Amino acid sequence: MAGKIKVLMVDDEEQFRSTTSKILTRKGYETTMAASGEEAIEALKKSKQDVVILDMKMPGMDGNQTLAELRKIDPDLPVIMLTGHGTLDSAKMSLKRGAFDYLSKPCDIDLLASKINDAYEFGKGGFKEKEEKKASDIMIPLEEYTSISADSTVKDAIGALKRSYESFLSSGKVMEYGHRSILVFDTRGRLSGILSILDLIKALRPAYLTAPKPSMADALRYSTMFWSGLFTSQAKGLVNKKVSDIMSEPPLTIEEDANLMEIAEMMVTEKARRVAVTRKGKVIGVVREQELFFEIARIVSGSES
Repeated sequence: MAGKIKVLMVDDEEQFRSTTSKILTRKGYETTMAASGEEAIEALKKSKQDVVILDMKMPGMDGNQTLAELRKIDPDLPVIMLTGHGTLDSAKMSLKRGAFDYLSKPCDIDLLASKINDAYEFGKGGFKEKEEKKASDIMIPLEEYTSISADSTVKDAIGALKRSYESFLSSGKVMEYGHRSILVFDTRGRLSGILSILDLIKALRPAYLTAPKPSMADALRYSTMFWSGLFTSQAKGLVNKKVSDIMSEPPLTIEEDANLMEIAEMMVTEKARRVAVTRKGKVIGVVREQELFFEIARIVSGSES
């Protein structure tokens, strides 16, 4: 893609516009905000846009009225409608009036970004509805996924994982979730493991819980009645441990051109919640179960009558 996709966001809710603008900008889109249909029309007259995200329910001109006016200015402009409570039927009607697609609020930012990309390709004449996506089309690029070296401390890893969550922005209408795991690389840059929140919780457990069962005489001192303060002491004991001491095995890998059913089959049969995507043996991204869910949601919603 030669340049950034230009997105015009039209919504009367100030928090939604501000939040969405920050997220989309961070994801590499060039965003213009409009608080009403009238503002959207003026914005489009001043600057050509690639995709419009248009709220259905607004004071003054509603979504369908605005859609009609925008298409007078640029008949080929792809428009994604945003629906709230009570506007779903109206959004479906907008599809017959030339809208590219619609999304219900609240909407996940990854699904919104996917819709924007599809709309952009459609506008350029490159979108093929029946062409199925590949692993590389839905993955989170490696540079956007939190990673750490195997010889880092667990304290460092917790800090990195916290920053992943703290970087997310949320309002009542749009959400972006932090990652629940960290990719772990060795000193040669090879993927050597993964550290998840569950790994941290498992590491809290005292060693005797995984040792052979105690005798009846010892069983009493292992009772939960003696666990007061144990969580805190065990958590403090993690501070200087190495990530390599508690990480899980690295995720399974799949080639970037693998089809989505291959990923689904791998996740189910291997009980994997994520897979690493590779290009010529090098990891370039991650596909989580969430990415498959949003692709299922996109297909199902597109099949509604």
